[in-house]
Amino acid sequence: MIKDNVYCHLGDHRVYIPVMGTAFTIDSPLKVARFGMASVVSLCDDELCETMRAFYSKQYHLDYKAIEKDEEDARARRITAYLNLLDFIIKEQMARMKMESFSKESELTRYFELLEPSHPNALLYQDMLEESDESQKKALQAQLKECLVAGNIDVNIMTKLDRDNRDANNQPLPQEFSDALAALRGFANSNVKGNIVFSAGFNRRLYAYCEQFDDFYPDKEGKLKKGIVLKVSDFRSTTIQGTFFAKKGLWVTEYRIESGLNCGGHAFATDGLLMGPILQQFKDQKKALCEKLFNLCQASLEKKERQQYSREPQSYLTFQGGLGNTLERNMLHSHYNVDATGWGSPFLLVPEVSVVDLETRKRLAEARENDFYLSGISPLGVPFNTVAGTASEAQKNERAELGRPGSPCPKGFLKLYNTEFTKVPVCEASVLYQKRKLKALEEEGLSPEQLAYKKDLVLAKACLCEDLAASALTVNDLENKRPLKTAICPGPNLAYFDKTYTFKEMMDHIYGRTNILNPKLKRPHVFFKEAQLYVSYFEREIKAQKLYELDLVYLERFYKNFLEGIAYYKNIKEVFLISGVTESTFEHHLKELKYQIDTLWTWAQHEAQKQGVQEPVSVSS
Repeated sequence: MIKDNVYCHLGDHRVYIPVMGTAFTIDSPLKVARFGMASVVSLCDDELCETMRAFYSKQYHLDYKAIEKDEEDARARRITAYLNLLDFIIKEQMARMKMESFSKESELTRYFELLEPSHPNALLYQDMLEESDESQKKALQAQLKECLVAGNIDVNIMTKLDRDNRDANNQPLPQEFSDALAALRGFANSNVKGNIVFSAGFNRRLYAYCEQFDDFYPDKEGKLKKGIVLKVSDFRSTTIQGTFFAKKGLWVTEYRIESGLNCGGHAFATDGLLMGPILQQFKDQKKALCEKLFNLCQASLEKKERQQYSREPQSYLTFQGGLGNTLERNMLHSHYNVDATGWGSPFLLVPEVSVVDLETRKRLAEARENDFYLSGISPLGVPFNTVAGTASEAQKNERAELGRPGSPCPKGFLKLYNTEFTKVPVCEASVLYQKRKLKALEEEGLSPEQLAYKKDLVLAKACLCEDLAASALTVNDLENKRPLKTAICPGPNLAYFDKTYTFKEMMDHIYGRTNILNPKLKRPHVFFKEAQLYVSYFEREIKAQKLYELDLVYLERFYKNFLEGIAYYKNIKEVFLISGVTESTFEHHLKELKYQIDTLWTWAQHEAQKQGVQEPVSVSS
């Protein structure tokens, strides 16, 4: 049985489905894992996990006993129970598949036809199809069945979502009962052999809590039952977080690079650092970093008297954020040594893979470039990629127009930081907060322009706890006491996919067996699209800052970083050419991006002069 380490890391594909919202990939493992595809489940909403456990227990005729919200350690136990259910069902699916024949319509046949054409098992499958000797054919079929590998059930914790909780008497619970730590415990105690993906930054107490669970340490063979994956946007944060884990004897299995803006959901923009130079830095420095971290990790394991690694384990490099065709994917593998790629938003248009209600999926298929935008709807105060015209947006606007802004806040996962009007944190999308904040703004003595801007920021917030979970309940016809209105978080790259697709159509597109993109939509190269988004972000920052006082130090840093990125792209023209970009298009985009960023920087300097803001000493001087 031939296996490539990269495939073993995720399953049988070098493509994975990242987490999308709280609900859109909540049951994706049940749909794709049996075909060797890894996907990521959000652990944000334990209520949704429990609801889906009840639903699938009924679907598969399995015993179900509810874990009530007020039970001891309910959040962690709900997550463990749901993940164990996914694990059990997928194992049953794999066992049934092994019993199937290689008929035209069987899932067994589908498994191998979905594989990347160059995959060793895809080649073996072709040998089997072409074999004329019946006994040899049966031997090859038996060999192929032994090659079946389920894709990972991976999970995600957004590290910022770490609400401290209280008991029935309103007394603070110990920190291990916070939302993020309880979710980690739920995963660690499950039967799942997969990875936990940490996103949205450094959470010291959450990362340190990993030390408590044996599954994150090597066994006697030096293998991990559960891996740690860091979603990062630059090399510096990678070094800091990786070092923290290594000093605790914990190895980071994968560094998952995501574009700061060309992504779905929350957008953690860099200071103008573009993805090409970031990937180059990983290519140049990852080996040295891993050697350093391995030594730290081994020393910690020895100190803890735990099993050490016999040799440095693999630490994979993957990328996600705005990929659109196989040429771009191949470029990442060949030029930047990326091991696998994540394809998120396009799978929102694949009913076999993601949970999206019919109305919202139709809206996504019809939406074009100007419909996708970086919004202020997240109560976390982090820019959030979404699409105009959702049911959630309509409900939010209607409430505001009727003089009842905000949400009742039934779940409270985002009651994290704001204590402006209360002793305990509240969510900025809540009725409680928004009514008080709007009244306070009226009393601040702001200019009409400033007041309108600040009011818009308040009213933009939506109840993501409810609205990102709505699709899973609507699609599965599950009862809910509250009105269900879907919010959705696609990346801007979805503008170039214009209909719904089958799972096979999407995989064939990713692997280059077909092309499902509409050529009339003129999709730019993934690097150029990201650069365009950063130009728009720079403009947005200037517009917002000029209402108060421009931060020229930040703006110049952004401008200089962006220029360095454009200069880097100019020096790797051949990489763009092998990705399908013509020479004239390449030159045009570089020239246009340079002109746009220069124009915006000149405008920022002009506005600063009007405000009397002193210009910083230039980084380049």
